[in-house]
Amino acid sequence: MTDTNPPPRPDQDPQAQRAWRLRQDRYEPARRQRDASLYALANGSLGVRGGFEEGRGDGDGCYLAAVYEHNPIHYHERFRGFALSTDTRVPVADGKRIEVWLGERRLDPESAEVLAFERELDLHAGALRRRMRLRDAHGATIEILAERVVPLNVHPGACDLLAIRYRVTSIDYSGPIALVSAIESGRQAAAQGDDPRIGVSGSEGLLANGARADAVQARYGQRTRHGTGAVLCGQRHRLPSGEASLRYADAMADEARAAQRYEAQLLPGTSVVLEKFVAYASAADAGGLDARVDSALSATVEAGYEALAALQSSAMAEFWRDAELSIDGDPDSELALRFNLFHLWQSAGRDGVSGTAAKGLTGEGYEGHCFWDTEAFVLPVMAYTAPEVARAMLQARHGMLEAARSHAREMNHAAGALYPWRTIGGGECSAHYPSGSAAYHINAAIAYAIGLYLDASDDVGFLFDGGAEMLFETARIWPQIGHYNPRRGGAFCIHEVTGPDEYTAMVDNNYYTNRLAQQHLRRAVAVWRRLHEERPQAAIALAARLGLDADEVANWERAAEAMYLPYDEALGVYAQDDGFLDKPRWPFPPRQGEHRPLLLDYHPLTLYRYQVCKQADVVMALVLAGADIDLARKRRSYDYYEAVTTHDSTLSASMFGILASEVGYPDRALHYFDASLRVDLDDLHGNTDHGVHMAAMAGSWLALTQGFAGLRAIEGELHFAPTLPARWNGYGFGLRWRGRELHVGVERAQVVYRLIEGEPLEIVHAGQRLRLSVDAAQTLARAPADAAASAPFPRPTQALIFDLDGVLTDTAHTHYLAWKRLADEIGVPFDETVNLRLKGVDREASLAIILERADRPYDEAERRELAARKNGYYRAAIESVGPQDLYPGVTELLDAARARGLKLGLASASKNAPALLARLGIADRFDYIADAATIARAKPAPDIFLSVAQALGVPPDRCIGIEDAAAGIVAIRAAGMPAVGIGSADALPGADAHLPEIAAFDLDAFVTP
Repeated sequence: MTDTNPPPRPDQDPQAQRAWRLRQDRYEPARRQRDASLYALANGSLGVRGGFEEGRGDGDGCYLAAVYEHNPIHYHERFRGFALSTDTRVPVADGKRIEVWLGERRLDPESAEVLAFERELDLHAGALRRRMRLRDAHGATIEILAERVVPLNVHPGACDLLAIRYRVTSIDYSGPIALVSAIESGRQAAAQGDDPRIGVSGSEGLLANGARADAVQARYGQRTRHGTGAVLCGQRHRLPSGEASLRYADAMADEARAAQRYEAQLLPGTSVVLEKFVAYASAADAGGLDARVDSALSATVEAGYEALAALQSSAMAEFWRDAELSIDGDPDSELALRFNLFHLWQSAGRDGVSGTAAKGLTGEGYEGHCFWDTEAFVLPVMAYTAPEVARAMLQARHGMLEAARSHAREMNHAAGALYPWRTIGGGECSAHYPSGSAAYHINAAIAYAIGLYLDASDDVGFLFDGGAEMLFETARIWPQIGHYNPRRGGAFCIHEVTGPDEYTAMVDNNYYTNRLAQQHLRRAVAVWRRLHEERPQAAIALAARLGLDADEVANWERAAEAMYLPYDEALGVYAQDDGFLDKPRWPFPPRQGEHRPLLLDYHPLTLYRYQVCKQADVVMALVLAGADIDLARKRRSYDYYEAVTTHDSTLSASMFGILASEVGYPDRALHYFDASLRVDLDDLHGNTDHGVHMAAMAGSWLALTQGFAGLRAIEGELHFAPTLPARWNGYGFGLRWRGRELHVGVERAQVVYRLIEGEPLEIVHAGQRLRLSVDAAQTLARAPADAAASAPFPRPTQALIFDLDGVLTDTAHTHYLAWKRLADEIGVPFDETVNLRLKGVDREASLAIILERADRPYDEAERRELAARKNGYYRAAIESVGPQDLYPGVTELLDAARARGLKLGLASASKNAPALLARLGIADRFDYIADAATIARAKPAPDIFLSVAQALGVPPDRCIGIEDAAAGIVAIRAAGMPAVGIGSADALPGADAHLPEIAAFDLDAFVTP
C-alpha cells in the first residue's frame, strides 16, 4: 500500500537517504561539465555550478539572475522591428575557489591519482557534499571533504550567499599545507559555435572593478560593459575550534582575483577545516554594495556553516512537505523526479524581478534567456506546489510589461503588449524573427499561467497587482493579427504566426496559437466581469488607466467564439495549420552521426517544406486547452502527430505522455514519461553541459500529475482520473490548492485523497464529485478511472484491415531472394541487415535503399528497369504459392470476422497483392484490396489505410489495422486507427497490442461491438 503521509525524514532513516540523494561513486573527468550542471545549487537569484573548489574552473561558473550584458545584433539587411540587441547572461566572479598546496605543490585533481570519490546532492537538505581521496605525483595522499549550500532567502533583496565547509585530512602526508581561498574573475561566456541552443555569440565577460584583500575579508568588484551595472563579491572565513589550527598567512589581489591564504602543519590522521562564506550583491552602480556585503558576511560568519545548512534544510523540508513525491516500485524514477523538482524549486525566480531562464541558473545555454515555456511548463508546477513562487514569477513578467508594450509598437501594433520569444530584461533577443517575433503564442502562455495561478490560489489581489493589466494588454494583440474571414464563414482567423513547433513557421491558423488565443480571450473576458462584480471601483480605475471599455471586451468575446480551429474531416484530426497537411512527409535520413536535432543539420526552409514537427502543436494544445474536446478526436490527432514528430524539443515528450495517458495508451505514456524524466540525468539531447532543462524537468512532474493522475483545473475545480503504470505498485504527490494542502495516493486497486490542511474541498474524481475534509481521507476504487482510458479499442469496430506479407503469409524470403539476385547482378552489397530496412516498404523505396550502396548513380529509366526486373524474379518465384502457404488460423479468422458482419480490407505495399491473394485462395473474402499503384505516399504515410477505410465506407477510428512492420504500425496510427502488431513489442513500439502470430487474434478480445 502506498503511504499517503509525508515520508520519514532522510536524516533519520538510512533507506530514505538513498531515495533523496543523487550520488556518484566514480570520478569521470569526461563528464565534468555535465556534472557541473547536474550538481549545481541555486536560490532563484544566485547559481553555482557543481565543479570542485580546488579545480581549475573549466566548464564551471557562478551566475546572478540580475547580471547580464547587452550585445548588439548585426544584420546585413535590417528591417523595421528586427531585434536590435540581445541580452547575454555572463559568469560573475567565482567565489567557491579553494586551492590546496602541499608545500610548494598545488594539488590538482586532473593530474593526481583519484583513489576514492563520492559526491551526493542531498535533495531534502538542499546541500552538495563530496569526498575525494587523492595521491599526488610525490606520493602524498590526502582526503577532501567539501560541503556546500546556497541558502534560500537568508538576506532577501540584499545579498546572495554561498557557504562552504572544506576539510582536508592527511592520510600519509606530513608537512606544511596551505588553503588559498579565492574569488576569481569568472570566465568568458560560452560561444555558440554551430549550436544555437547555447547562445548567439560569446560575450567578452565582465570588467574588473577593483579587488582588495586583507586578514578579515577579500572582495572582488566587476561591472558590465553595456549591461546591468556593478557586481561585488566578498568572502570571509571561520576557523572552527578543536581542529588542527589554520592561521591566516597573507592576502593578495589583482585584476584576476582576490585571495586569502591560510596555513598549518599537517600530520597523518589530522585535518584542517575552513568554513568559507561568500556574499554577492549587484546594482545599477557600485554605490552601497560594500555595506550590503559587509552586513551579510558579518552575520553569516558569526552564525557559522552549520546554522546556514540547518536553515537551508528547514526551507527545503517545508517545500517537500507540500510537494511530497513517491513512487512505489521504481526507486530510480522516484529519485529522478525529486531531482527534477528540486532543480525547478531552486532555480525559479522568486524575487518578483528576475525571470526563470530555460536553463535556470545552472549554465549558459540559450544565453540565460527566458522563453514561453517558463509559463507553460515551470509556472504550473510552482502554482501547484509553491504558489508564492508562481506569483513572484508572474510579477517578474509584469516588470517586463512596458518593454512588451514597446515591442508591440515595434511590430506595428497600435495598442497592447507583445511579449518576446526570448529575453532576460524584457526586450526581444532573437534575430530570427520567423521563430522569434512571429511566435505570438508567448502572450497566450502568459495568460495561461495567470489563469492557472488564479485557479490554484484564488488570489484576486494579484489581478490588481499586475495580473489583470498583463491579461488585458496581451489580449489586445489578437484582434490586430486576425480578422473575421468571409471565406471561412466569418470565422476569426489569425495570420502569419509561428507556434511552438519551430519546424513550421509563418503560417495561418496555427491550431495551438488559435486555441490558446481563444482560451486567453475567454479568460480576459471572465476576469473583466469578475473585477467589475467584486471590486467595481478598482475595475473602473484600471479600465480608465488602460483606455479599455466594454465594447473592446465584447469584441474579445466575439473573436473567441468565432475562433477558427482547423480540422480535417477526412483524417478526423486537427490540422496543425492551414497548409501543414498538404505537405509531403519528411523523408527521414539514416541516423548517421549526430543528425539530431534536425535544426543542426538542415536549413529551416528545408524543414518548413515537410510534415515534420520538432514538437506537435496540436498535441500540446489538446493538453493545455482540451477539456471540451471528445476523446476520439484527441486519440486520432495523437496518432497522426506521433508519426510526424521527431521530439527534438525537450518539451515534446511530456506533452505526448500526458495525452497518451488520457486517450488510453498506457505503454506510450510510460515511454514518454521516462523520456522527459531523464533528459538531463542521461543527457538525452546532448547539451546538458550548458545547463539543465527547466521545462523538461517540469514536464516530468506534469506527466506524473496531469498524465498518470489526470490532474486538470477545469472552471476553477480540481479534476483527477488516476491511472497506474504497469511497472509501479503506486505513487503519491502533494499539491497546494486555494490555501489547502492535498495529498493524492494512487495504489493498485484504489486512490486515496487526503486533505492535510485547510477548509473542506470539493474535487472531481473520474467524473464523481467528492467532498474532502481534514482527517477524513477518501478512498475510492481505481478501476473505474482506468477502464475507459486503458481499453485499447474503445470505439465500436466495423472493419479489419490487414497487411499481407508477414501477417497472412510469408513471402519475405522470396522478396529477399529476388532483391539479392538483382543486387548481385549490379554489384551492390546486400545482406539481411539491409533487408530488414525493406520491411513494409514499397518496391521503389526498397530499390532506393539498395542503391544507397551503389558505386554510381542510376537515372529514372534505369531504376524503372531494375524494379521491373526484380518484380519479374518475384512473380516467377510465387508461381508455386498456394493455400498451404497461409499462416495457421488465417482462414478461420477471416470467416469468423465475416460472420460477425465485419468488413475486411487489405493494405499491402505490394503491387502483386491481388495475384498473391488469388493463389492463396482468399481473394474472395476481402471487400476491398488496396491498389498500391494508386497510392501517392507509401507507408509510413497513412494513405493506403485511409484509402481502404474510405473504400469500405468505415470511419478510420472504427477500423483495426493489423501489421508486422514498424512502418506499417506508424501508418495505421497516423490514419487514426488502433493497431495490432504481429511481432515483439520492441520491434513494433507504437502498436496498441502485440501478438506472436495471427492465429492468436481473438475477436472477442479486440473487437468492440
